[in-house]
Amino acid sequence: MTANQIPMDFGHFPAFSEADFLAAESNADALAWIRRWPEWPGFALALAGPPGCGKTHLAHMFRERSGGVLLAAEALGGDDVPVVAEHRTVVVEDADRGVDEVALFHLHNILRETGRFLLLTGREAPARWSLALPDLRSRLAAAPVAAIHAPDDGLLEALLLKLFVDRQLRVGPDVLSFILPRMERSFAGARALVEAIDVAALARQRPVTVPLVRAVLLGENGRDG
Repeated sequence: MTANQIPMDFGHFPAFSEADFLAAESNADALAWIRRWPEWPGFALALAGPPGCGKTHLAHMFRERSGGVLLAAEALGGDDVPVVAEHRTVVVEDADRGVDEVALFHLHNILRETGRFLLLTGREAPARWSLALPDLRSRLAAAPVAAIHAPDDGLLEALLLKLFVDRQLRVGPDVLSFILPRMERSFAGARALVEAIDVAALARQRPVTVPLVRAVLLGENGRDG
């Protein structure tokens, strides 16, 4: 590959509006909870599901609907809590991985006491999180959980199409029909595959075709003859 053939990653921008959300049976409960706000039975809710299942999309929808703030769990520190807690709603993403437990405990308590709302996302329900702080563990385990389940064929196809569109890639029905029975049947698998196809198409300066996708699935780095 020559210097002028090196793939350049100009980035892509996922669409997180409600109009872009792919509603399906697997995420119907979670979507209903987001739309039901602020008529929740309590002030806190946990979204649980596998990587790439749409938790981030729903979190952005909730932030937009509620006018709140969204932050990654790793970005939450003790000094941030008073400022963050001033918002009517707070979203903490990936709260099951690497969160400052003391900070989250204080945030949880302040939001509850002031009548504000907390949305947490994680791969599993909070009752399954590895939390060292007993008081935090008991409080989060009491929060209702909206689970997102494995996708069916219809949702996977819609997700693939959205992922391609997000990357400004045009694909035909033949490409989607070829991918579906051959891909890893998960949200994360769909994202990884579309990224690999994007890289291969860019490297070879070719459109996304069935031969190119076949080469990617076979691990041939996009060689399509």
